[in-house]
Amino acid sequence: MKKKIPLALIYDFDGTLSPGNMQERNFIPAIGMNKKTFWEEVSAISKTNQADNILVYMKLMLDKARGSSIPVRKEDFKNYGADLSFFEGILPYTDSDGNKEEGWFERINKYGNESGIKVEHYIVSSGIREMIEGTKLARKFKAIYASSFFYDPNGVAVWPALAINYTTKTQYLFRINKGSLDISDNKLINKFIPEEKRAIPFSNMIYIGDGDTDIPCFRLVKDRGGNSIAVYKPRTRGAKTKTEKLLSEGRINFIAPANYRNGSTIDKVVKTIMDKIQIEAILKKY
Repeated sequence: MKKKIPLALIYDFDGTLSPGNMQERNFIPAIGMNKKTFWEEVSAISKTNQADNILVYMKLMLDKARGSSIPVRKEDFKNYGADLSFFEGILPYTDSDGNKEEGWFERINKYGNESGIKVEHYIVSSGIREMIEGTKLARKFKAIYASSFFYDPNGVAVWPALAINYTTKTQYLFRINKGSLDISDNKLINKFIPEEKRAIPFSNMIYIGDGDTDIPCFRLVKDRGGNSIAVYKPRTRGAKTKTEKLLSEGRINFIAPANYRNGSTIDKVVKTIMDKIQIEAILKKY
C-alpha cells in the first residue's frame, strides 16, 4: 500500500475556530462576573506580581469559583465546553440552495485522502483543555495541547497543571514534528532526529491562528518552510487590519476571514497548499 504524505493542520482555538474566549461563554457569568472585569483583574494581578498571565487567569478561575460555590470538576469544565459555538463551516451545514455540506474537518480529510495526503489535526491553545475536550470537535484532533488543571483525589481542580502561553506554544510544534506527542516524555523531544526521519516536516505544517499570541508559532512554521494563516472575525471592524499588519511584516503567509465553508478563502488556500505538497512530493521522485 502506497504510503501517504503526512500533513499537520495546527490550530489555535479561541478566535480561530470559536469566536471569543471560551471562559466568557458560561464560566465567567457563572461566577458572577462580566468578561471585562475578569480580564482586568487578571491583568492587574499579573502586573503587580510579575506573573504569567495564563497561570493567573487559571488561578483566578478557581478562586472565584470557590467564592461563588461553583463546582470545578473535570466534567464541569467539559460541560462548559459543550456550549461553545464555532465559526461558519466548522460543523456540517446547509447552504443557501438547501444543499447539505460536510463540516471543515470532514471536507479537508476527504480532500487530503483523494490527494494521497494523510491529514492530522492538532490544537495548540492557551485556553482550557478540559473545555475543548467537551466540545463537538474534540474527537477531530489527534492531540489537544492546551492549559489544564491538576485535580485532587475527589476530582476537584486545585491548581494549574499546565499553562501554555504564546512562547511555550512552539514546544508543541516540535513535538508534532518529531512525533513526541506525550507531554510527559522529555527524551524523544530532545533526541536528535534527522529532518528526513521526523514524523511531520515543518514544510508539511499549516498553522492557523488569529493574533499576536500566535506570532511565535506563525514565524516558526513559516521560517521552516511551512505555511501560516491568520484568520479574522468576519464583519468585524478593524479585525482584518490586524492580520494585514502581520502579513506586511512577513510573519504569516496568508490571511482569511474565519469562515470555513466550502469554497471560502481559507478552504481554497488550504486545499491549494495541499496540492502544492502533493506536487512537490511527486517531483522529488525525479
